[in-house]
Order: sequence, then C-alpha cells, then structure tokens
Amino acid sequence: MGTGRCDQEATVPEPSSTAANGAPRSLAEALRARDDAALAALLHARPDLLSPVPGDVTQLATRAGTRASVVRALDRLDRFALQTAEALAVAPDPCPYGVLESLLAGTGEAAAAAAAATDNGTRTALPRALATLRDQALVWGGDDRLRLVRTARELLAPSASRPSPTGLGPTVAEATAGMSPTRIQEIVAAAGLPATHDPVSAVAALTGLFTDPERMAALLDQAPPEARHVLDRLVWGPPYGEVTANPAPPVRWLRDRGLLLPATTRTVVLPREVALHLRGGLAHRTPEPAAPRVAVRHEHRPQLVDAGAAGQALAALATVEELVKSWEHSGPPVLRAGGLSVRDLKRTAAALDADEPTAAFWIELAYAAGLLAADGEVDERYGPTPAFDGWRELPPAERWSALAGAWLPATRTAGAVGEQDPKGRTLAALGPGLDRSAAPEVRRRVLELLAALPEGASPDPQSLLDRLSWERPVRGTSELRARLAGQTLTEAELLGVTGRGALSAPGRALLEHRDPAQPLAPLLPEPVDRILLQADLTAVAPGPLARPLADVLAVLADVESKGGATVYRFTPGSVRRALDGGHTASDLHAFLAEHSATPVPQPLSYLVDDVARRHGRLRVGAASSYVRCDDDALLGEILADKRSAPLGLRRLAPTVLAAQADPVTLLDGLRAMGYAPAAESHTGDVLVARADARRTPARARPVPVPEGPPLPDETLLAAAVRAIRAGDLAATAVRKEPAAAAAGGGGGAGAAASGELPRTSAAETLATVQAAALTGSVVWIGYVNAEGAASQRVIAPVRVEGGFVTGYDHTADEVRTFALHRITGVAELADDQV
Repeated sequence: MGTGRCDQEATVPEPSSTAANGAPRSLAEALRARDDAALAALLHARPDLLSPVPGDVTQLATRAGTRASVVRALDRLDRFALQTAEALAVAPDPCPYGVLESLLAGTGEAAAAAAAATDNGTRTALPRALATLRDQALVWGGDDRLRLVRTARELLAPSASRPSPTGLGPTVAEATAGMSPTRIQEIVAAAGLPATHDPVSAVAALTGLFTDPERMAALLDQAPPEARHVLDRLVWGPPYGEVTANPAPPVRWLRDRGLLLPATTRTVVLPREVALHLRGGLAHRTPEPAAPRVAVRHEHRPQLVDAGAAGQALAALATVEELVKSWEHSGPPVLRAGGLSVRDLKRTAAALDADEPTAAFWIELAYAAGLLAADGEVDERYGPTPAFDGWRELPPAERWSALAGAWLPATRTAGAVGEQDPKGRTLAALGPGLDRSAAPEVRRRVLELLAALPEGASPDPQSLLDRLSWERPVRGTSELRARLAGQTLTEAELLGVTGRGALSAPGRALLEHRDPAQPLAPLLPEPVDRILLQADLTAVAPGPLARPLADVLAVLADVESKGGATVYRFTPGSVRRALDGGHTASDLHAFLAEHSATPVPQPLSYLVDDVARRHGRLRVGAASSYVRCDDDALLGEILADKRSAPLGLRRLAPTVLAAQADPVTLLDGLRAMGYAPAAESHTGDVLVARADARRTPARARPVPVPEGPPLPDETLLAAAVRAIRAGDLAATAVRKEPAAAAAGGGGGAGAAASGELPRTSAAETLATVQAAALTGSVVWIGYVNAEGAASQRVIAPVRVEGGFVTGYDHTADEVRTFALHRITGVAELADDQV
C-alpha cells in the first residue's frame, strides 16, 4: 500500500478541469462545491481559518492545510474519528471506502473479533467518523477516492523518526528504497517469486505476494515456529527490532524472504503489508467506534442532592467572606514575580481550616469574582476590592450565583498551584502562569456528562475520565483534560454545583445559562437574628446570620467551629477588637441583650465590663511612638516589665513614655503583655479601626485566556461566507476576451487564465466601465490600492464621474468607490457568469 501525496489540494483548476464523473480534483474544488451552511459549519468548527477572513475558497483551502491548523483540528477529534484519520494515513492515496472499512473493521476472523469487542459496530460508526473528517476539511473526495489532506498524512503516517499511532511500519516500497537491485532479486527468489528485469517490478511482485492472503498464508506455513514468535512481537508495534551481525536462524529466514527488511545496520522493520496480513487487515488493535458510557456510582434522591449542594453553597459563601475579611487590614504582600508566597498560602489555609490546595481554590475564586486584588501601592499588598462591599449586600443566592458564574468560564486553575512552569519556577496562587485555556470547556463538558445521567446519580470518576479521553484522545491534550476534569469534580463539590457527586438543580441552571439563584434560593434557610449565648463564653448561631448581626458578631467574637451551626467564642482580645472598632461597653451590652434568645450570661457581662474598664487607659501615638496614661503608676509598671525591653521605652513625663518602635508594633507589644491600649490621632482622639477601612482601587476581573481564536457568532460566519463567495467569484469567473486581445493584443482572457491582473489602456478602461454603468452589467477589474496591494474584483458600476467609479463590489459585498487611475484593466464577464 503506497502513501502517495496529494500535491493539488489547494489548487484551483479551471472550470473545465473537473473530473468527468463530477468528483473534485482538489480540496479547494471540494470546498467550493459546499453550500453556505456547510462552509459556515467548517468555519465554526475551525475558527482559526477566519483570522483573517480568507479572500476566496483557494485561500481557505490553503489555510486549512497548514500545519498549525491541521494539528489543532486533529486535537479536537474523538478517538474513532482520529483512528479513521490514522487508518487513511497508512492507506493508499486515494483510498476507496472499502479499503478504509477493512482497515478499521478487519477481514475474516479479525472482522468478527473486532465487531464482538465493540458495543457498536465499526462499520456502522464509520460513516459518522468519515463525515466528521469531511466536515473538518481533513478528508475530501468521493467514496471511491478518499484523500486525507497532505499535512495530516505527514503528521500521522509512520516515518523513520516517528512511529505511526497505528504501530505500522513503512511499506515494502519505502523500506526497500536505496536497497541494491541484487539484494532485492535475492529476496524475490527466496520468497519463491520469479526473477524480474528491474527493481521496480521486483518490489511490485513482492508487494503483491504480501497483499495476497492465500499466497501469504502459504509462505508463513513454511516459517519455523520461532519465526512466528518474532513476528508476533513486532506485529502491533513498534515494528522495529534490533539484530546482531549474525542473527538467529528464524530471523535470518524472515529477512531472506523480505518478511523483515533492514532499516539500519543493526535494526530490521516489519513491512506494513506483512503486519496488516498478520493483523487480519486491522490498522488498530482495538477500534473504538462507540464512546465509553459514564457509569453511575451512586444514586441519591434529588432532594438530598440539592440539600447537600445548598449546604456546600452556604459554606462556600462563609469561607470566601472569611477569607476576604481576613485580608482587610493587612493583606499578604505581592511577590516580586507576582502572586502569593508559600508562607502566606499556608497561613491562609490555617485560618480557613483547610489544606493548601483548597485554600488556593478559594483565593483564586475570590480573585476571579473580583473580590480580591492587589492594591497597586509601592509596598504592594492584596486586599478586598470595592466590589466586595456590594457583593456582601446581595442575598445569599445571588452571592453564590456570582461566585459560580465566575468559576465556570475562568481559565485560571488553582490546581496548577505548586506545579513548575517550563523554566522550572514554582507557580504561585494569584501569580502568572495559572491559565489553562482548556479549563472552561472541560468544566462545561464534565457538567454536561453529569447532566446526562439520571437525576440524582453521581458518576464513577474513572469512567468519566475514560469518556473525556475518548473525546480528546491526543496525548498531552488528553492528560491535561484528565487533570482538569478531576479538579472540576472537586471544585464543583466544594462550591455546591454538585451535591454528593451529582449535579444539583442550581448547577443544572448554571449549565443551561439560567439564573442559578432561582433554584438555590428556596433551598437556603432564612437568615436568623438570634443567637444562643452560653455560660462558657460561647455563642451558637443556629443558622446563617442576618447581615448586621453577622458583621458585629464577627468583630466581637472569634469563630470556634463551623458546621450546621456556627460556634463563636468571646475572648478579651475579641471584645477589645470591638471596642477598637468604636463600640462602647453599653453598646455591646445592648447588642447582646437584643440578639440573644436566652438571658445574657453573667460571665460574659463581666468580661465586657472588665475589658472596657481597662480599654483606653493607655494611649499610643506617633513620636516615633509614645504611650500616655493618666495613671503614672501603670506606666511605671510597664517600664519595670522585662517584656517591654524590645519596645525601647523611656519616660518623658510622669504620664508619657516614648518608644523607639512604631505605633503598630507598640500596640501589638503592649497587648501581648496583657494590656488594652488604644491608638490615638495627633489630636488625642481615639482612632476607630473600621472593618471596611482598607479597600484596593477598583480593579477589573481577570480576563479568561481563550483556547485559540474565539468562536465566531452567526453574523460573522454569514459575512465571512459572503466574502469568500464573492472573492471566489472574482478569482474564478470566466471573462470575455477584449477586442484588443482577440486581435492579437495582450490582457483579457489570457490574464484571467494565468491569474494575473487584466491590462487595458486608460481610454478602454473608462469606456468599458461607462458602458457597464449604462447597461447595469458586471465587469472584472484589476485594482491596486494606496498601499500597493493588488487584487481582482467583480463590480457592478453605478456611476462614473470625477475620475472615480462607484459600484457594488461583489468581492466585499458592499458599495465602494474606486479611483480610475488605480484600475489596471477591465474585462466583461462571460455571458454565463453574469
């Protein structure tokens, strides 16, 4: 079987050059025969062909055959469509449909075994796979002359440096190229064939022997048993084997008869024809015509799935809010190369009571939703954005909808945190290099597969990965998609898109481009405005808290545990934090009494009063910093305390101490010593530390990095098809031969046939376009624009005046004005082209 080349794929033959049976002779001709809907489908499936819009069908065919475009198209084929293309790459060119079918379905016993090993018959699935390759412009020609585009054949066919995905080696003709005629004749004689007069006929005779099942079976019957073992090791690939200078008798027997041919001085190769005979005609050991079924691991009642997802959604909202608020006052610094340091990631994970990969996911989710950003200062740090305040005021279902809506199309993947980039640098959360352009497609595809299962069913993860691998089997692409799919399952469960592994009602709405807040809202409990205060200085929130209560309680107490109910603990530090925020002791007593479902425990009241009594007795300001207090005995106590030594304190006055430390360090040091100082301004007023004091400037959300060109919409596709058709009309239309040309002059039809611009005199050009404007006819012109770019156009002149021609340009599908002095020539179209 030869691997011939198609050298005319993008060539535009003359209209009369179409094959007698109407079959196309080039890819361009095959594309030209498609209707507008089929061309639009091709451009939608391969959007890289639109950048820029091809000028005509010939340009479209040429671009469709470029290496980069073909590689991208092959990457998006499913496994059986790719197996079909791989079979065509090792088939004769052109390949009849029957030969292709035998390569995929086998012959004789192999065909029966292949049919039994698949859920769906290969013969039944082959038309679909072939239609996919045709639609993608990877295959053209009729069923009797199927041609794989040349670039795809070069990528998929075997070579000395690259084995074929099918495991097949070179043909007999390819393997014997360069072999001496004497050696070829020796092989022919050893195989029992008559001698020939030249090497070409000898190779043809050997190929005929290896492709004849009966004669080939008779030859193999003569082989020693050990020789069949050698062939069995090479038959499914790789087809190359290493031999010594004095090979064993079985190998020598095979080599003498051409069943093994020398590849180098130390290696032999199994010819493709021999391997196909041993395989029963199969190009692949296991054809996979049917997509693997996604197995169901567990089935749950849909109500339980939605309830579990709603619980996860509430937890996600609480986690994101806790994360962003923890960065309000002093967010982590931005690394010089961008992103979050490993130490800060660990610190954030500990604060969220999560592992580092999960913490990275919440950080990246908040960043994708526009709630976190870098402040852009000289000492750049991360912090909440102004959008965070608006997000917090939304109802819970709408807040979740904003998070889920940011997650699904995001190309940044938290799962890549900790991996290394091509330069060996570790990727950091919020840093560069985390974009994976395939992530949105994989996320959506995983959710689609979950949606196809019975409602409430969770999938077996391995079967889901097998299905995704079948849909995109190319190595590298398949591995990346498998990692992204595993991350998607984990992230969807954390976020509440799934519950117990099954797609939830809000997740289904998100997938179907509906508002997920509507199905989620009835599943969420109503916010409560009461807490249960307990004598051990804890408070229990029996559900999600209403916004004012949640804000104050988050300052007044620390979260001790989360779950169905949140437990808060009151400590001297948390009460002091509330006093620093501007609350007075009476405010806190009133707040607790108003929102407690039980009487306020006495220990809690004592705690508030005790901290309030000591709060503010010390005042810290900036000198470098200073401490002042009306109680000079208290200042003396601080000076005598050895723990104050690092602060560099000294007495300036009976009620004032100066410090070498800055105010923030001084405040922290005194609080660590058990005091409750308050910061003051230069006027002596207590500084109130508001929770929302620090916000970054308004920042745009990270823009997803698309995988290749964006998918075109219907308007662009329709306009592109019109432009290609119009350009094709200009490039292929038949022109009348001008009188000058008929009399022996140049230009006209001769130029049209050669693809050159028409050449006519200025007077003849003016007369022709004026006549066309009067009669409403269409003409073909050559035109050179102001940048010097030449083009051919088909126009219908409407007005000729002032040195310009105005008319409808069929090439651009719009009315345009052309300068007469830039028209190189003009010719009328043939009558059957008008």
